[in-house]
Amino acid sequence: MKESNKFQNKIGVHVPSLLLPAKNVDMCKWSVVACDQYTSQPDYWKEVEKIVGSNPSTLHLIFPEVYLGKGDDDERIDKINHCMEEYIKNGTLVEHEPALIYVERKTSHTESRKGLIIAVDLECYDYEKGSCTLIRATEGTVLDRLPPRIKIRQNAPIELPHIMLLIDDPDKTVIEPLSEKLDKFEKIYDFDLMMNGGHIKGYKIDDEDTIKSILDALEKLTDPDNFRSRYELDSCRDVLLFAAGDGNHSLATAKACWESLKTGLSPEERENHPARFALVELVNVHDEGLVFEPIHRVVFNVDVNNMLEKLTEYFTGTSKAYWIDCSSEEQAFEEAKKFPGQPDKHVIPFTSKDIKGLIVVENPVHNIEVGTLQSFLDEYLKDHASARIDYIHGYDVVERLGSMDSNIGFYLPPMDKKDLFKTVILDGVLPRKTFSMGEAEEKRFYLECRKIR
Repeated sequence: MKESNKFQNKIGVHVPSLLLPAKNVDMCKWSVVACDQYTSQPDYWKEVEKIVGSNPSTLHLIFPEVYLGKGDDDERIDKINHCMEEYIKNGTLVEHEPALIYVERKTSHTESRKGLIIAVDLECYDYEKGSCTLIRATEGTVLDRLPPRIKIRQNAPIELPHIMLLIDDPDKTVIEPLSEKLDKFEKIYDFDLMMNGGHIKGYKIDDEDTIKSILDALEKLTDPDNFRSRYELDSCRDVLLFAAGDGNHSLATAKACWESLKTGLSPEERENHPARFALVELVNVHDEGLVFEPIHRVVFNVDVNNMLEKLTEYFTGTSKAYWIDCSSEEQAFEEAKKFPGQPDKHVIPFTSKDIKGLIVVENPVHNIEVGTLQSFLDEYLKDHASARIDYIHGYDVVERLGSMDSNIGFYLPPMDKKDLFKTVILDGVLPRKTFSMGEAEEKRFYLECRKIR
């Protein structure tokens, strides 16, 4: 089925032909959480494997990153690509006419989060630092995280992303109006997600008038005068319409694969090649159901005392660091409250098996705590090859992992989501893993697919 190009626009939006599971597929077993979640919790993925068994599932189409580097990467990738081919051939995946999908997600943390499944033009996206494209990364891209994802995508016949792009639409003109006319759309799925993932509903939007109204509303957000007024900009800056909220590295992978592929295509072939576009879920940053959670750090296999000593030595010159010993995590958080709103101090509670406490950095050179901490961790990890870092959702997981032998966990504060777009416009990308859109179980679950070959 050829994808439609009748909805031409200047904002990098593409109306995709989606692949959805056949009606006999158990959707609860089909849909699993993003591959980059629970990366230090193999028990989670073992339980998912038990639930899924041999049933059709996106679990067989992804590479959970908890298993990366275990010695069977190539074998896993071959199985993934083979399974994709099989699902297309045996009718597990059914292709639909070009359409968008309106999504409503309920989780244990929020009653409703609204989204819109679209495809975006990778020619309008650049993940490099200093990018001024219509679609931009919100965090630094870690290039060494791309190769395993590229290995999967470069030979894959389909994509099934967990990318969530954000728009800054305070008047709620793009996605929210759709909720008022759901009776006009076909409901194509409605089921409970596994492993405390909540509930999800999807409605197909294929009528031209509704699609055009969505594109018109998006285009209004790119009006230069409106853009400058919204962010109080006194100079001409390139418009930012879509900011990558989740799936930064998956979107970067799609971009890298497209840049490689297009070199062998004619100009005509490039124009509408399916790999030029990437499937995403669009979410309004002002949606009440969208909450920015901090992403914490746990460092494994370290001498905690030595690490704290290195940390205090790292901050020199105008910056100075020290740490306060506490009897428990609770006391550390209470001590942190004694430093309210002081821009000349960054305060970071930490936990380990034998030491709990609070790191204080005076006169930091970075704007936010995560930048201050990450600058040290990057340098420390260069000199300590046996140490390993993981990026953690949830205070309880940090406490559990950080309190194990030779580990240390750092707790970071949340970021105000209303500051995201202006920060990216003015300062560029944030330090990697600055924020998370909700807790791990609230992340996007794989569901819709799309042909890219």
